[in-house]
Formats: sequence, structure tokens, C-alpha cells
Amino acid sequence: MTMKTISIINLKGGVAKTVSTINIAYTLVAIHGKRVLIIDNDKQGNTSKFFGLYDPSSYGLSELLTDKKMDVNNVIQQTNYDGLDIITANMNLLRTNKEILMDVSRPQQTRLRKKLEKVKDQYDYVIIDNAPDINMTVINALVASDDVLVPIKIDQFSFDGLEQIIEQIEDVSEFNSDIRFAGCFITMYQRSSVNQQGAELLEQQGYPMFATRVRKTVKVDEMTFSRKPLLDYAKRSTACVDYVALVKEYLEL
Repeated sequence: MTMKTISIINLKGGVAKTVSTINIAYTLVAIHGKRVLIIDNDKQGNTSKFFGLYDPSSYGLSELLTDKKMDVNNVIQQTNYDGLDIITANMNLLRTNKEILMDVSRPQQTRLRKKLEKVKDQYDYVIIDNAPDINMTVINALVASDDVLVPIKIDQFSFDGLEQIIEQIEDVSEFNSDIRFAGCFITMYQRSSVNQQGAELLEQQGYPMFATRVRKTVKVDEMTFSRKPLLDYAKRSTACVDYVALVKEYLEL
């Protein structure tokens, strides 16, 4: 199998991007026996913090994108879970975006893709947790990605930014003609008329949608404190069942 890279992105915060990244990645490892590399592409470093690997002074994505000589294997760290590794992020990513833009001596958009070439035999999947932003590090992530998944929480603002994401995918297709908008999936779903109407509205707009909806449960909040993916922390919880179903649905696309 060739390595597949997935970007998880939404320009809106609070839609469960990080929770989705962690649970999709761990489901691929624990249930499907895949080797997975997570890339934290958010200066807040929440995914890095979840695995207890956030460190303002350690090498991570920032150095990988700005230091031409930096080997990708030097920034990969192991998590507590076999088969699941991570490239961490920290506030240095703020500086990284400026540095990439100012450095015109080499291509700006394809840096991550080139660096990941070196580990294409080490992993089945790379999953990138992107910041709610369109900047040089996010553009690098999209250029490196095969598939884009968009988590959506149904509320008044849930459609904001979707158009921009689609535009951005079209823009990066100049560098990456294989990129695919695999679909949106609803997070924090509740059986209410607002959620039902919002989901229907999304489908009517013609966006590709996953049938699986990740239900709202307190176990997701608890999981972030326990620092364990749902399959390890609360495998009977509704959200865990839903993430397992979502991954299955994705693999069948």
C-alpha cells in the first residue's frame, strides 16, 4: 500500500479537529493495524499536548519546514501507542509562516511533501491536524495531502469557511493534482431539529458528506483529560462507535 496523507481542516475553531485527528489515527492503528504518523500543524500544539509531547524547545514541524537540511526522521517522536508517531508543533509555527514567505531561494508550497517522501515506506497514513487558518504551513499540508476531511459542528456558522476551503483545494491542485475533497463529517451531533436541518442543508448544497455522524458525549471531554484516545478510554461510548464507523466508511470510499 502506498502512504496516504489526510488533512483534517476547518477554518472555524471548536469543531473537534484535534479530537477527530487523534481518534481517526488511533482507530487506523488499533483496529486496522495501520502505521500512522500524526502531524500537528497548529501552533497551539493541542495534539502534541494530548500525547504529552508538547515542548517549546524541541524540534518539530517548524524546523522541518524552515531548515533545508532537517531530516524528517529527526523530528518524528513516538507516542505511547505502538504504530502511532507524531511530528509536534509549538508557537514557533508563527515564525515559520513568515520565514517560508521570505525565503524565495527554494519552493515554498511543496516543502512538506518533499520531506515526507523519505518516510513513505514507514507509514500507511499521515494525518495532519491543521490550524483554523490558511497560511503557508496549511498550504504545505494541502499540497502534501491526498484527501481532505472537514469536521463540522452544526450551528449558525457551520457553513462559514467551507467555500474558502474548496477554493484553497482548487488553488493547490496546481501543485497537487491528486488532492480530493473526501467529504465533511458532522461532529458533536445531537438529535435535534437544528442538527437535522443543518445536516440536510449541507447535503443540499452538494458538499460530499459522510453518512456517519459523531454524536456528542461527555466522554470526548473526559478523553482530553485522560490523554487516551476513545478506543482506549471509553470504547463503548457513542463517539467512539461513531469514529470507528467513520474510519470504516472512509476506507470504503
